[in-house]
Amino acid sequence: MIEVNNLVKRYAGVEAVRGISFSVSPGEIVGFLGPNGAGKSSTMKILSCFMPATSGTAKVAGFDTFTHSIEVRQRIGYMPENVPLYTELTVDEFLRFRAQLKGVTGKKIKTRVAEVKALCELDSVSKKLISTLSKGFRQRVALADAMVHDPDLLILDEPTIGLDPNQIRHVRDLIKSLGGKHTILLSTHILPEVEMTCSRVLILNKGRIEASDTPANLMRRVRSGGAVVSEFRAAADAAEKAILALGTVEECRTTAHDGWVRVEIFPKKGEDVREAIFHICARERWDLRELTQHKVTLEDVFVEITQEDKE
Repeated sequence: MIEVNNLVKRYAGVEAVRGISFSVSPGEIVGFLGPNGAGKSSTMKILSCFMPATSGTAKVAGFDTFTHSIEVRQRIGYMPENVPLYTELTVDEFLRFRAQLKGVTGKKIKTRVAEVKALCELDSVSKKLISTLSKGFRQRVALADAMVHDPDLLILDEPTIGLDPNQIRHVRDLIKSLGGKHTILLSTHILPEVEMTCSRVLILNKGRIEASDTPANLMRRVRSGGAVVSEFRAAADAAEKAILALGTVEECRTTAHDGWVRVEIFPKKGEDVREAIFHICARERWDLRELTQHKVTLEDVFVEITQEDKE
């Protein structure tokens, strides 16, 4: 559905996108992540034909975004982070107008408007002026607008910004239900949303793709994946010496407070040291009050990948 090859975008000589290449298959839900200024918005604007690339190619459904932009626009629904809405129209008027602009004709307009209103839970505000709606409802109107012409590809930039937790859950479930029928490129800073929604993740940093894999595979590569946190009553130097003597630990970091030592332990790959730590405490008669293995999140992956250059 998406084919990007050696894509470059420069602004006044500064490269925002530095020769990236990636593809997205039909029906995939792909998380498009990166810190501010990584080049995500520039890439999405190029894919949506909002602006041209400096060099390289981007294709949607086989059509080049520069040479066949009309064909591309007919096949995508783009929801930017800051959505321009016609606030003097009601929700119904706006969605009907947008459906007509996007080539929906005849009775299909009424049908599609009704379908997207139901999907986005907008029936209760359909007769209200958009200017009177809350931020959350405006976001839902924008999402309905992106979907009204039933596009093959949805490009969603921060679709849940401004929504309350219940609305976020609804939009997350909606995005998951659209996968398969639609291809979705989702950009968001709410990383648990990506973990629960996306089948694959692309992480962009400083204009380059630093990682592309499933969330589960990315989480396996994080250094802190097997890290163990333990807290017991002991001297910090004695605790560190006993733990490193195991031979299965690469590093441990200790913090002492009020007679207790808190230890962050990084085992060698594939090692689980929790049982050994328990036996050390039992042998040395150290009171143990915590022994926890760190659960890796996509946030850990994101931070580790985007901070590597700084380190």
